[in-house]
Amino acid sequence: MPDSPVQRHYRADDPEWHWLEERDTPEVTTFLTAANAESDRWFAPLAPLSDALYHGHLARRELAVSSLAEALDHYVYWSETAADADYPVWWRHAIGADPADTRQHECLLDLQSLSRHHDFVELGEMAISPDEQQLAWTLDTSGDEVFSLRLATLNATNGDSRNAGHDDECLLEDIGPDLVWAEDGQHLLFTRYDSTQRPFEIWCLNVESRAETLLYREEDSEFWVGMGKTRSRAWLILETASKDTSETWLLKAVAPLGEMRLVRARETGVEYGVDHRPGHFYVLHNRQAPHFQLDIASEHAPGDWQPLIATRDEVTLEGVEAFSWGLMVDERDHRQAQAWLRVIEFEGTAPTQTICRDERLAMPEQPLSQGLGDCPHFDARRLRIREESFTTPPSWIELDLDTGERRLLKRQTVHGDLAPEQLISRRLWATSDDGEQVPVSVVMRRDLCDDAGHPHAPLPVLLYGYGAYGETLDPWFSIARLELLTRGVAFAVAHVRGGGDRGEPWYLAGKLEHKENSFNDFLAARDALVEQGVGAADRIAAYGASAGGLLVGASLNKRPEAFCAAVLDVPFVDVLRTMENPELPLTTAEYTEWGNPHENEARRRIRAYSPLDNLSAAPYPPLFLQGSWHDTRVPYWEPAKLYARLRRMDCTLHPVLLRTDMSSGHGGASGRFKAWRDNARQDAFLLWALGVCEKADGNEAMRDDD
Repeated sequence: MPDSPVQRHYRADDPEWHWLEERDTPEVTTFLTAANAESDRWFAPLAPLSDALYHGHLARRELAVSSLAEALDHYVYWSETAADADYPVWWRHAIGADPADTRQHECLLDLQSLSRHHDFVELGEMAISPDEQQLAWTLDTSGDEVFSLRLATLNATNGDSRNAGHDDECLLEDIGPDLVWAEDGQHLLFTRYDSTQRPFEIWCLNVESRAETLLYREEDSEFWVGMGKTRSRAWLILETASKDTSETWLLKAVAPLGEMRLVRARETGVEYGVDHRPGHFYVLHNRQAPHFQLDIASEHAPGDWQPLIATRDEVTLEGVEAFSWGLMVDERDHRQAQAWLRVIEFEGTAPTQTICRDERLAMPEQPLSQGLGDCPHFDARRLRIREESFTTPPSWIELDLDTGERRLLKRQTVHGDLAPEQLISRRLWATSDDGEQVPVSVVMRRDLCDDAGHPHAPLPVLLYGYGAYGETLDPWFSIARLELLTRGVAFAVAHVRGGGDRGEPWYLAGKLEHKENSFNDFLAARDALVEQGVGAADRIAAYGASAGGLLVGASLNKRPEAFCAAVLDVPFVDVLRTMENPELPLTTAEYTEWGNPHENEARRRIRAYSPLDNLSAAPYPPLFLQGSWHDTRVPYWEPAKLYARLRRMDCTLHPVLLRTDMSSGHGGASGRFKAWRDNARQDAFLLWALGVCEKADGNEAMRDDD
């Protein structure tokens, strides 16, 4: 093995490489810089391919984009991103003004201009005051998810000016991203962190006097705070929650410094959320209802819950949105791993609760992601619905509740030689080691398959998974993915336990003492791709990010020969050491997800699967590890230590590469062009490893069988 950062920086006094956690020492930055240089040298022969992927992506995408316009009470709002810009600009014009008359356009926030002063720019929240005369926003300029609060007084301007006439000032530093205006127009709610970057306090700022008032402090280190406002604009919602327990307080939105009302005191293992229609609160909870149920409570007695939609064995209730006419409910079928929207209308006005309409929204295809879009008006009867699938780009539909008419408002434009109709997706079912059936979604080129979606010959496959926190991997369309698909690669998603794809039971069956199910499911998905003729056994690569990096890392330790390559992006791989350190961000809040290692049984379980603690001398496939210097969720040292240990073990002839982005956080680059460049580099590695494209100093070389 040639001279490497690992060889040059190995310290016999710390064979576990924990010294990489010493962020402020020059030795650490030297190590990471050297690893980046080593990675750059390895990627140099793939530069033509990476460039082709990048420019191919740009050619497929509509670079100049505008959002849908959204009317509030006085103004219409939208954003625009120029073809050569990384970031959007937000605009508005008065309701009734001619949208084509740019003299009537007022620039609210020009993020592209702000980005010229920072290597990283991430907008946390934009919040318009109730009278629409003030704009508040939070901004992160390092990637560490610590935000500043800025406030602008809005004044209508003429012409294409940027924030002309705005009184823009920084009011606060070191706060959380979330903002909520009280309905009095004078008070703004925000959050603050504790020493572990846990949002633990909710504050109220008087924007005129600058006086700050503490509304709520959470002392339990496993709980995080957040806040919101009901669509009815009547109540401010203050929430505190761990991974499996929650508690909600209410404040009248016109009197944010008034008396706080507790909905119901926390009960261990009980999660609940609250929405409002005049006279009533609607409570979605899992108290004696493992798949959640919807209850109703009087506005005068929010803790007295009465059943409205009972819990069901085959369906999980995932969310509820209240309107003046009724409710929009999110539900998920456990058997088919498919979610849908359900419209419930009530007859008459509150307190009457007679249901006069109860129906699911139509779905043009399945599987499909269908969700409620921006609908800020409580009385709205024309709703915006967002839909997309693995083969259909995101579409925004206006649904008229009175006529049932669906009107297409916008669909993401796709250019190039691979149109959405030239793709096909199908659902496989993999049998895990305990007999459980695991859904696996696959998308590929239609011309490579028969009409039922069976490939004419096994394909190279990229298998993706996550499997934590109950997160769902509902179908999503990706323009960047087209660069892989056009080259004959199939993209597959393993909907493993630990995610929420088959409802709440699916999540519970992949956490804590059941975590091993996630890894077994992922490997079963890989095997099903081979057994059912979709994937070539020696041409399946794995990809996982964050907790998905744990999924892939643990799966590699169990069966390193199962994959021809893997990409681990900001991977959570030092699970035991991280969970043993309560001073790190996220640790204490994660006890109910992974377990508390200070308890012997939980420590044993975590130790048994933590990727860094279970490396072996088996030959690992090519690995590309990616970290971010400012990442507070998965510190840069986790992928760095995995890289160092694997290289030091010298158990493989394949490349193990590490690239650390020294100017970004957990989500990677904030600018879209840099993010697309990073994605192209990653895909070049995958195409090389899958045997689709070769490393060469010249032009991209395609394999004959593709």
